[in-house]
Amino acid sequence: MAWQGDFENQQRATKRLAQVVPISLLLILLLLVTMFGNFKDALLVFLNVPFAIVGGIATLLMTGTNFNISAGIGFIALFGICIQNGVLLIIVFKQNLEKIKGGQGSLYSSIKQGVNAKIRPVVMTAMMAAIGLVPAAISHGIGSESSRPLARVVIGGILCAMIFSLWVFPLIYAWAYRKIELKHEDEMPSQDTPDELS
Repeated sequence: MAWQGDFENQQRATKRLAQVVPISLLLILLLLVTMFGNFKDALLVFLNVPFAIVGGIATLLMTGTNFNISAGIGFIALFGICIQNGVLLIIVFKQNLEKIKGGQGSLYSSIKQGVNAKIRPVVMTAMMAAIGLVPAAISHGIGSESSRPLARVVIGGILCAMIFSLWVFPLIYAWAYRKIELKHEDEMPSQDTPDELS
C-alpha cells in the first residue's frame, strides 16, 4: 500500500525544502563574506536569522497553524529581509568605527548614532511587510490554506527580528568589537605622554 495525492506531494516537497534551505543559507553566508571581506561581520549579520525563526515558530504556535510548505517558503523569504536589516546596521557601524580609529568618539556612541540613523529604514521594512501581509494572515477564503501560514510566519518573524536588530544586535556588535574601544583607550594616555613630559 502506498500513500498518494496530497500526502505524497507534502512528503516530496518537505524533502526538497530540507535541501533548499541549507543551500540558501550557505549562499547568503558566502555573499556576506564576499561583501564584508571577513567571517566576523558575516556571522554577526547571521545572528538575525535565529531570532526570526523563533518569531515565526512562536506565531505558528500562537495561531495554531500547522507547519507546511507555505510556511517553509515564508521562512526563506524571512531570512532575506532579516539579513538585509543586519547588513544596513553593519555598514553604518563600520563607517562609525573608522571615526573611532581616527580618534573621534567612542564605540558605544558610534553604535548609538548608527542605530538612530537606521531605525527608520529597519522599522519601515518590517512594518511594510507585516502590514501588507495582514489580509493574507487573517483570510479564510478559498486558497487561504496556502497563503495564511506564509503570511503569519513572515509577520511574526520580521517583528521579532526587528526588535532584536534594534535592541540586542547593537549590544552583540559592541561586544564583538570591544577590543577596538580598549585599544583606543590604551592609546589615549600614550598620546598625552609627550605633553606631560614637556
